[in-house]
Amino acid sequence: MSWHPQYRSSKFRHVYGKAASKDKCYDCVPITRNVHDNHFCAVNPSFIAVVTECAGGGAFLVIPIKQTGKLDPHYPKVCGHKGNVLDIKWNPFNDFVIASCSEDATVKIWDIPNQLLKRNITTPKKELLGHARRVGLIEWHPTADNILFSSGYDYKIMIWNLDVEDAVLSKPMKILDTHKDVVLSMSFNTDGSLLATACRDRKIRVIDPRAGTVLQEGSYKSHKVNKVLFLGNMKKLFSTGTSCWNNRQIALWDQNDLSVPLLEEDLDGSSGLLFPIYDSDTHMLYVVGKGDGNIRYYEISPEKPYLNYLMEYRSHSPQKGIGTMPKRGLDVAACEIFRFYKLIPTKSLIEPVSMIVPRRSESYQEDIYPLTAAAQPALTAQEWLNGMNKGPLLVSLRPGSEAVNSLPQFLEPEPLVKTTDLSQQQGERMQDKQKPREIEDGRKRLKVEEKLPKNEQTCLSNGFGIFECPPPKTENELLQMYYRQQEEIRRLRELLIQRDVQIKQLELELRNLCTDTGNY
Repeated sequence: MSWHPQYRSSKFRHVYGKAASKDKCYDCVPITRNVHDNHFCAVNPSFIAVVTECAGGGAFLVIPIKQTGKLDPHYPKVCGHKGNVLDIKWNPFNDFVIASCSEDATVKIWDIPNQLLKRNITTPKKELLGHARRVGLIEWHPTADNILFSSGYDYKIMIWNLDVEDAVLSKPMKILDTHKDVVLSMSFNTDGSLLATACRDRKIRVIDPRAGTVLQEGSYKSHKVNKVLFLGNMKKLFSTGTSCWNNRQIALWDQNDLSVPLLEEDLDGSSGLLFPIYDSDTHMLYVVGKGDGNIRYYEISPEKPYLNYLMEYRSHSPQKGIGTMPKRGLDVAACEIFRFYKLIPTKSLIEPVSMIVPRRSESYQEDIYPLTAAAQPALTAQEWLNGMNKGPLLVSLRPGSEAVNSLPQFLEPEPLVKTTDLSQQQGERMQDKQKPREIEDGRKRLKVEEKLPKNEQTCLSNGFGIFECPPPKTENELLQMYYRQQEEIRRLRELLIQRDVQIKQLELELRNLCTDTGNY
């Protein structure tokens, strides 16, 4: 079985789930009673949004992330839909923009003010009118700005370009009319060039969204799919569903061959849906059960057995929906690698659950926090529509690091000086040979900083500047760039050590000459 591997080491094998204390939960929240199979919750580092009960239309709450405790029963809502709200998603590149879709067949884009809400928000920033029936799913493009996908019960997926001034859009940029039944799930690969869908006709499809063509299509008689998920750049798909015996089931697929799953496994006999959530940074896969309190988590590997069971977080409080915090909102000081927000309607409670790697050291753990997706788009909407593909911009979670890096920067913060500056530095040391070492080093650093312009790009030995290198398009290219830069750092450090040794030898020779002259 996949959850009993032998002799396998992993830095995440001891990850455990920790529920927040009562004072850090969100209490008295009127969570929706809608039976639609969606998360009903969206989270970013500034706000938590949750679909709520509302008479005469649909609404959702937007609560500041730090405003925990009991919620005021008269807290303002975002209410502009004429039917129940079925899905909400934050813009990944703007923490103050959220999209919602509803049974009234519309999609609305909302601007959320920076300060605390004082009255209901009823006027959307944009309204998208294109679907003939209710809209059940929405997804933002992972790397292109202002591109939104919506899926409705008219069996169509529509692609919207929000980078226009019109407040009401009635014509999408493209309509994907490749499904013969309701789309149950949508998922993008890392650069957003492919879209995977799960349909009520039991088929999984991999679609080129710009061309509108189905690249792969498959179904398996013993697996009735409900949710499907791209596993980052591993060229694999993960799906949850039910078996022919109505057991909850998971399956792993090769995205280039959907005829037979690579792995198929029954979990239990419960009736609730399974929500799959993948963390491409740690290669951890979380399977959240609807209607129970459990969160199973696995580690994905490129070789067999592919799926390695780690642990299961158990709780007596069943969740109706789930929200996930983006990586940039995690507490790295506590070694938190993921955070869920469980919707518990029986208690009118939203409970944060942190997934923590136990470590004794309080310093930043770089091995469990690789570079992650930044809150800045890699492409404009028009660039993506014109056919460009680009992976997400990456950012380090180390406290005090730059907010966004246009290229993955692996260089340490110490300045790299040029060879010409090193020779000048040597001359300066010769001139200051009779001064204390601290003053000497201070003058050297000051003069080097004065000689280097602030905006000058550091050159590497391979002929490219750090910022001139073409961006890596694959994981292999990213690793090559990393190793190349590490080799450059090592070479420059050796050069600096050699220069320091030469300077010390010259200082000794000068001291000996001065001593000999004094004796005469």
